[in-house]
Amino acid sequence: MSLQWRYRVRPDGSFTRVANINGALDNVSDEELARLDTAIGGEGQDPESARPCSRCPGELLLYWHGPLATGVWMELCPACDAHRPAARALIRWHRDPDRDPTALPKLFEDWESETMAAHGWFRATPE
Repeated sequence: MSLQWRYRVRPDGSFTRVANINGALDNVSDEELARLDTAIGGEGQDPESARPCSRCPGELLLYWHGPLATGVWMELCPACDAHRPAARALIRWHRDPDRDPTALPKLFEDWESETMAAHGWFRATPE
């Protein structure tokens, strides 16, 4: 079984990530993915950035459940995480009105790896 992620970036910088198992979504266009996102309530929801940071009084740019079974809740806070290289790069991307959506997968996965490592979890390397 192979797993890759498909990302759908909205104009405000928020996004969804969908598991593309064994290439099942390879033939699904970005427009079709956007329609699916809208159908399941991805558009028009309250922005996730309104959530407060658990470490400071500021608001998060992003919060995300860590990989399954880890119990880690990942937060991206501009004030608390700006010193971390991968977090800083994702913060810059998120705030850039001319953001390149194709850069998101690497930025997100680098941030996820950096955040999970801070909690003692490390990504398995392919054999």
